[in-house]
Amino acid sequence: MIYEDNNRLYLRNASELLEVQAWGENSLRVRSSKYAEYTGRNNALTEKVATGNAVVTVDEGHHTGQITNGKLTAKIDAFKNLNFYNQKGDLLLKGYQRNRIDDMSAGENDEKVNHFNSALNIDSREFKAIPGGDFELKVRFDAAADEKLFGMGQYQQDFLNLKNAKLELAHRNSQASVPFVLSSKGYGMLWNNPAIGEVSFAKNLTEWHALSTKEMDYWITCGDTPSAIEEQYAAVTGKVPMMPDYAMGYWQCKLRYRTQDELLAAAHEFKDRNLPISVIVIDYFHWPKSGEYTFDKTYWPDPEKMIKELHEMGIKLMVSVWPTVDQTSSHYQEMKEQGYLVQTERGVPITMDFLGNNGFVDFTNPDAQTYLWQLLKKNYADKGVDLFWLDEAEPEYTVYDFDNYRYHNGTNLQIGNTYPVAYSKAIYDGQTEEGNKQVINLVRCAWAGSQKYGALVWSGDIDSSFQSLRNQLAIGLNMAIAGIPWWTTDIGGFHGGVDDNESFRELVTRWFEFATFCPVMRMHGDREPHTEPLSDIGGGKMPSGGATEPWAYGDKVYGIMRKYLNLRENLKDYIRVQMQAAHEKGTPVIRPLFYDFSADKAAWDVENQYMFGSDILVAPVLFEGAKQRDVYLPAGTTWVNVYTNESYAGGQQITVATPLAQLPVFVRQAAQASLAPAFTAITQ
Repeated sequence: MIYEDNNRLYLRNASELLEVQAWGENSLRVRSSKYAEYTGRNNALTEKVATGNAVVTVDEGHHTGQITNGKLTAKIDAFKNLNFYNQKGDLLLKGYQRNRIDDMSAGENDEKVNHFNSALNIDSREFKAIPGGDFELKVRFDAAADEKLFGMGQYQQDFLNLKNAKLELAHRNSQASVPFVLSSKGYGMLWNNPAIGEVSFAKNLTEWHALSTKEMDYWITCGDTPSAIEEQYAAVTGKVPMMPDYAMGYWQCKLRYRTQDELLAAAHEFKDRNLPISVIVIDYFHWPKSGEYTFDKTYWPDPEKMIKELHEMGIKLMVSVWPTVDQTSSHYQEMKEQGYLVQTERGVPITMDFLGNNGFVDFTNPDAQTYLWQLLKKNYADKGVDLFWLDEAEPEYTVYDFDNYRYHNGTNLQIGNTYPVAYSKAIYDGQTEEGNKQVINLVRCAWAGSQKYGALVWSGDIDSSFQSLRNQLAIGLNMAIAGIPWWTTDIGGFHGGVDDNESFRELVTRWFEFATFCPVMRMHGDREPHTEPLSDIGGGKMPSGGATEPWAYGDKVYGIMRKYLNLRENLKDYIRVQMQAAHEKGTPVIRPLFYDFSADKAAWDVENQYMFGSDILVAPVLFEGAKQRDVYLPAGTTWVNVYTNESYAGGQQITVATPLAQLPVFVRQAAQASLAPAFTAITQ
């Protein structure tokens, strides 16, 4: 039975109740459950938006119905299948239903003609009961052979178009599942379900799969351009704060500054060399033991004095914190008794084995959020620490047995993908309550909605190789489409770089150039050779990697890096405009060419270039030893090579030289006059 109630469209099909309602501009939210009522959780749909502007019609026999909200219409046919159309009547998404209907009398004439009668007995929505009450859920849609799909977050692969890909809906170190997908057909879909699972964008069907859940929940929108779709998505899930001015500059980090003196020496060296630097970072195990959330006084004797000295140089301080709590730390027993730690379903309650037996803070518990922030406030923020590095945010279980962990809000299988959102929210809420209105914190994982809590996501512990660099380009662009405008990488990769190796020096130079045109430009890495640990206790236990400062790779590389550091500084006014658009509309800072040039069919196929804001086209050098590369210039504007000042009509591919000091960059001719002074840093 199909019916309308409270401006919503419903399908009652035995124990299943399907609901479709308006949810924001040109958008619909779809829920289905076999429970008596919905959970009431909005998951990523946290923003207040219009939900009552739909037009709902149901036929007299209650066999069919439709709901229209702006440009988007959902229709339920007489065979209980759900399909979506835009304002032109174009089919955007069709439920994958393969079952036999012997009695076709209920359907309208066009439905009888168009229904594909099949003996396979496969429904578009499949709830499979799990003993104990919940369901394994599969939701299926017909696949379109010519469709291109983008977004979905961070997966370590070097292709942008996700058509024919299978993706795990789960977080791991260097993997962040952000389940929003944008289609070349003109729609976007958020899988608004934080359950562990997978999605297959296969040739024969698209299938979303949750291993354990109480209900189906997804949100769909349509628009005439990718930007319209992206802005409608940001409106329902949230937008980033305005990025602080300092964060648009260069961030210096390494694994790891071991002492207060080492950190200050590096900061002073930047100033002595007159190199721009905005943020310097203290990495992990500056603490005496995981879960103490404080500086080890042996190696960091006077943090307030150190931070004051940094601030006098105009440098902000970021400090790494982990959600791990050592079993022998002073807070462990209290946190365990209060239920502030992630629980295990079987075995001992240890979720990470790293320099001790550790539990993870359960950030889905609001009281645990408050408890942890109070420690960070007392031992870091009140001493002057400016921003936090929220590491291990997946969380990174020693064993990824997702079925073995339970949170305050439910089992890991049911709601585990919300963990990094809750982690970011805990620190964001604490900082905003202290009056900080421009929060930005580095975090190693995200889910839909993380952006509104000041999450600057980075791509985790990645390999130092050109293959990894190619991966990061695809990742950064798909994270942007997935609604995460603030994103960064470890320049040079994290694992395996050797400072005096010529191949690595080439790689780190190319990566540095690429990072100049990323939302945040941040150096990091576990370089070789390592130093020995300072001691066998506390913050001295961990070794340190080799140097990562720009002068660590020889004079030639240093000269190039110096130029790009100055370029980044010169571009701050331009970057500020792009960050304002991200803050106000959800506009990605970096994005694929099709985002700005959707009418150019060729732009949809370009996966190795991108736009940095509205006017700068970047073509990174992604292969070792490359002397030249092809660059596609999108149609609809004239482009200027920043090195030669040559102008080119859009809609063509050209070949450009790529000497080590030159990253191919083109600007729109209309913006050349305003941007040219910034580029003198690398062109003169």
